[in-house]
Amino acid sequence: MKKKLHSDPAVIKNILHKCDSCFMGMVDENNKPYVVPFNFGFDGNHLYFHSGTVGKKMNILNKNNNVCVAFSTDQELFHRDDNVACSYGMKYRSVLAFGKIEFVTDYEQKVKILNVIMQKYTGKDFKYNAPAVNNVAVYKLLIEDITVKELGYF
Repeated sequence: MKKKLHSDPAVIKNILHKCDSCFMGMVDENNKPYVVPFNFGFDGNHLYFHSGTVGKKMNILNKNNNVCVAFSTDQELFHRDDNVACSYGMKYRSVLAFGKIEFVTDYEQKVKILNVIMQKYTGKDFKYNAPAVNNVAVYKLLIEDITVKELGYF
């Protein structure tokens, strides 16, 4: 089964809509990889994230904001022959996004981004109190490259 690689914005949007989470890969000061799961939002131009304001990922991102974010959905086992292990495989759709994290500090922008994230999971906008907004880190991925890989779905 052949893989299909492309960067169709409509397919990207569809895949990201189906994903409940993603995994952000970064590299620490010792050149060691560090991967963390995230909830996210996507507005068609940027990927958005939120987290606590302190911790290992924040230390890494403040020193090296280059990341790769991975998404995967529609996993389905297939096989050509029940008795041949090498005939088994996995159908899937995935997106890889590369770029730089930019921290958002403007209060109103943080609220907008938090609502992009909440819209994805609840379909609603929310009002936030100032301590909640001020005590959360909000950031966006400035996408430099984004690609789709599909296996078994074309």
